Amino acid sequence: MTAFSRRRLMAGSCRLALLAAAGSAGATRAMAAETTDPEAPAKADPFIGTGGDGHTFPGATLPFGMVQLSPDTDTARWDTCSGYHHGDASMLGFSHTHLSGTGIGDMLDVLVQPCRGDVRLQPGPLDRPEEGYRLRYTNEVAEPGYYRVQLENGVASELTATLRTGIQRHTYPAGEAGSGHLLIDLSHLVPDSSEAHPLIDDAELALDADGTLTGQRRVFRWAKGRHIYFAMQFSRPPSRVEFFGDADAPQAPGTQGVKGRRLKAAVHFDDAAAAPIIVRTAVSAVDVAGARANLAAEATHFDFDAYRQAASRVWAEELGQITVRGGTADQRAIMTTALYHAAISPTLFSDVDGRTMGLDRKVQQLAPGQTAYSAYSLWDTYRAVHPLQILLRPKQAEQFVGDLIRQTQQSPYGPPVWPLQGVETGCMIGWHSVPVLAEAMAKGIPGDYAAAWPGIRKRAFDFATPAQDNALGIPLYDAKGYVPADKVFEGVSRTLEYAYDDYAAARIARAAGALDDARRLEARAGNWKNVFDTATGFARPRLDDGTWAEPYDPVELGHSAKWRDFTESNGWQATFLNQHDVHGLAEAMGGPAALEAKLDAFFNAPSALPKNAPPDISGMVGQYAHGNEPSHHVAYLYAWTGSHWKTQGMARRLLAMMYRARPGGVIGNDDCGQMSAWYVLSALGFYPVDPVSGIYIFGSPLFEEARVKLGNGRELVVSAPGNRSDRPYYGRVEWNGKAYSRCWIRHDEIMQGGQLTFHMQTTPDLSFGRESRNRPPRQV
Repeated sequence: MTAFSRRRLMAGSCRLALLAAAGSAGATRAMAAETTDPEAPAKADPFIGTGGDGHTFPGATLPFGMVQLSPDTDTARWDTCSGYHHGDASMLGFSHTHLSGTGIGDMLDVLVQPCRGDVRLQPGPLDRPEEGYRLRYTNEVAEPGYYRVQLENGVASELTATLRTGIQRHTYPAGEAGSGHLLIDLSHLVPDSSEAHPLIDDAELALDADGTLTGQRRVFRWAKGRHIYFAMQFSRPPSRVEFFGDADAPQAPGTQGVKGRRLKAAVHFDDAAAAPIIVRTAVSAVDVAGARANLAAEATHFDFDAYRQAASRVWAEELGQITVRGGTADQRAIMTTALYHAAISPTLFSDVDGRTMGLDRKVQQLAPGQTAYSAYSLWDTYRAVHPLQILLRPKQAEQFVGDLIRQTQQSPYGPPVWPLQGVETGCMIGWHSVPVLAEAMAKGIPGDYAAAWPGIRKRAFDFATPAQDNALGIPLYDAKGYVPADKVFEGVSRTLEYAYDDYAAARIARAAGALDDARRLEARAGNWKNVFDTATGFARPRLDDGTWAEPYDPVELGHSAKWRDFTESNGWQATFLNQHDVHGLAEAMGGPAALEAKLDAFFNAPSALPKNAPPDISGMVGQYAHGNEPSHHVAYLYAWTGSHWKTQGMARRLLAMMYRARPGGVIGNDDCGQMSAWYVLSALGFYPVDPVSGIYIFGSPLFEEARVKLGNGRELVVSAPGNRSDRPYYGRVEWNGKAYSRCWIRHDEIMQGGQLTFHMQTTPDLSFGRESRNRPPRQV
């Protein structure tokens, strides 16, 4: 989840108070028919997560596609980081690129709004759309790969997509005289602030001789300096095209283009109602030629229904990788929707000709068979999204691995952190592409991991390497064994997360033959101990002189009101931010029983938070915060204490409490699928506390049966006969019909396929996982 402190990147107010006019939106989402039939297949509901703080979008995309064609309701509020918030009173139009579930907004490129009447060039207020080109709307319908809405001007708009193109169909009301026009708003973004660099500093629109509308803009919002190009074609020639320059200055009649910063075009159709207007648009990060090539390759006709049907087939295959039986209709819908949201990011970033924009800001030509990607939310997604891809889509994971290795080689900063559209944003802390690579290597995903080592080593040991916010304090961390809290903000979390990245990097160093470096990294992986106070049993800020910062309250975010020691967390949550050395954490606390007692206290503490806590810290159970990633593995730590039954109970409780089949049904930002991937894996009954280790900890399966098509062609069946909401526990587990006493399982065992059976019961079995030999093994 993107840090609240980093939301200063968002221009304008994050909490602009725009109240929807009562009854004006009339937005109704398509709901799967309620059924009590446990065999009924569940449909994904793209509206789940579009309300509350989920920050997802409801529009059309393909799995890991370059285009996300979706409606936008606002740009300036934190609620609309994705461009859309369910229940907003009016709609700006449909743009072609979106982020899914992030805490910072960007993208929203190439907005199209179908209009009637006079040309209006300003959107107007959210709650007074009649003052601009905004439109109220009703009758929204969304399914994977398709979106439909009825606009108040009578136009019915539909969206679908290929990998690199967006396809729109706008049906103007029949039998009504008058022209219509499509407003193309290339200025669509948050407004500029007078003291800042222009958010769009270069743009161009042109009507080419063949009737293709092309354009580009360079944007400085979150990914500063990213470039987007597009090519747009219409199902019939427009009657005329008007161009508007900066400050909405009209260009002379007959003008074939315009240059500037904030540009618009009005594409007029005098016969708008004669037949639906189909618009096909491709994008590229390289140039207009790349966008044209993408369009020519993927959008060869104007048959909207054919595109829609093709998208539906792709998603049907994708979402059919996991089928479940049992549970409630809502739980099955949440499961399928979570699988859908976990297949949106990372997003395709290479053109059909193999060109892409590298992190060195140079055009790169990929070899045949290679693809590039963007929107790696790695601080979030290394935890569950990438493990899920390896389980279901090892070939896709191999593409991600190759891409991350290339980006590590290209970037002046070393391993990627939060790369977006060819720009390293440096958002969050650490360099968590390294755990993704180390996990993939441990699980047998092919890749030239040694090729990534020089870039990883540069980040770890070369202190002259440029550092963004994510990598501050590395020299101090190396010299002192921790990041001093009075020298660098978020020093406790940095120490803990740098240590995990060192642990992962050591695996790659060994594979590359750099044994001395591996030993140095392995030693630094123990630096978490230097911010753990054995006297209090908490992770806490340590000052440059070696003393503990005072006063200390584990509920607080920092040792002073203006200084944070933790990244989107507090002392309680950071204390358990140790995924690679849980045995060591237990020993530091006084043994497994002490760890168990600390976990009990964590989940039962008052849920009060300080006034300066960011909204990311949400979904509270005690001081556990499911709405943010640092807590996601903690329910599974009871496996190390011998009281695995508590993991069973808490995992089931979180599955039941934190997700709902409604727009506000995701308790926090979905974060490019991480919240969703947690649900998918936990509902299956296992979760990777430390993905690099190659093991999963058992939780509590949610359904009576889940069938998983593993990416190697085999099938995993998770069976829990008679599973119900009042049966979260088990004491007997079988693997392929044989008794299984461990509370964990290896990835290579799962990938062999077979049947994992949990015999569910209403009361806990205190003996399951109690013996030391049945607990997770030590990794360091």
